[in-house]
Amino acid sequence: MFSWIYFCASLRSRLHSPRTLLPFVIGDTSFLEEKGLLVQGCEYFQALYRSGMKECYQEKIHLQCLQARGFLIALAVLRGEQPILDTSDDIVDAIEYSNNCLLMYHAAATYGLMELYRKAAQFIRDTYTSRTICYLDDNSDSWDILTDLPLEASSSLAGVTVLDNILYIVGGVHGAHKEVVNIASPNQLRYNFSLIGHDGRLYAIGGECDRVAMSSVESYDIEKNTWRFVAHLPRPGTGVACTKAIGRIFVCLWRPMETTEIFEYNQNRDTWQLLTTLIRKQSYGHCMVGHRDNLYIMRNGPSADFLRCLMECYNLTTGQWTSLPGHYVNSKGSLFTAVVRGDSVLTLNRSTTLEYVVDGNSWKTRRHMKGFPRSGSVWTFLLRLPEKKKV
Repeated sequence: MFSWIYFCASLRSRLHSPRTLLPFVIGDTSFLEEKGLLVQGCEYFQALYRSGMKECYQEKIHLQCLQARGFLIALAVLRGEQPILDTSDDIVDAIEYSNNCLLMYHAAATYGLMELYRKAAQFIRDTYTSRTICYLDDNSDSWDILTDLPLEASSSLAGVTVLDNILYIVGGVHGAHKEVVNIASPNQLRYNFSLIGHDGRLYAIGGECDRVAMSSVESYDIEKNTWRFVAHLPRPGTGVACTKAIGRIFVCLWRPMETTEIFEYNQNRDTWQLLTTLIRKQSYGHCMVGHRDNLYIMRNGPSADFLRCLMECYNLTTGQWTSLPGHYVNSKGSLFTAVVRGDSVLTLNRSTTLEYVVDGNSWKTRRHMKGFPRSGSVWTFLLRLPEKKKV
């Protein structure tokens, strides 16, 4: 008991000791900063020094996943200063990095900074004045430009899908002819939703509006150019994993604890029906693709391990689950870009495009191709393009 009281008193004295300077190391940069300022202004350091972890007593504190310049600017703001941000390349790169844009957008929404929230959203929308749709040429192993996105369209947090060889991004882009056509808007404002095409219709599934997750679903009739509400999801969902297989629509929804449920949409009855349930410790289904009569669900590894994902297969004919052996590398979220082409699955990130052969209860790597060397939002889909005419 005495030792615990002594420890608490010792820790309290360290927290409140006047002008204690702490040595920090970020990459190759070392500097000193006042402990009181950090503890008062940052929840991370509050938790660190109240936890009593061994890092509290190290001679130097090493910070990871930070840039020294950005951290120094944050410290200056904590001291009440107004640092001047120059136009150096590292600052510009940091601002344009898509993850930072989204982080600021969500943080502003969380803390009610509405002006910053709107500005961040506008920045995400307007960052790239020239945005292109590119395709991978298998023969030359190179990415070529197919067409430009129209200025009024944005793929950030949008729904993207292909139906009858037409790419839809809010409006529609007719792949081979590079024509842009505006279509009617959904009845409900929404973003971060899933869009899937089936049997002459588009389905906008779930999403968010004013930072509130939704369960509503809308169906777009391509011939009539009209949207109408259909059966709601069983519960709200954002960025819902969805796919088609053997002419049917399926979605993944999560439920505590550690439960992934797969629902099927019945067009004739306009209902969502629970198909099956998957329970895995500390893991949920994040992406789903259909191949023949199989649904493949990519889920995170234990303890939120998204780098090495696990995969489950549900057979629609037998109603049986099978766990695929081994781990599947998910560098930069590559697995979550998966698209099916014939008996292959393609995934990509900035460094490589992988082609897997779907062979029963395993995905075997067939070949490596060039990655998509651009930052920002990436959507993957398949379009049939006409052969290039030789001149």
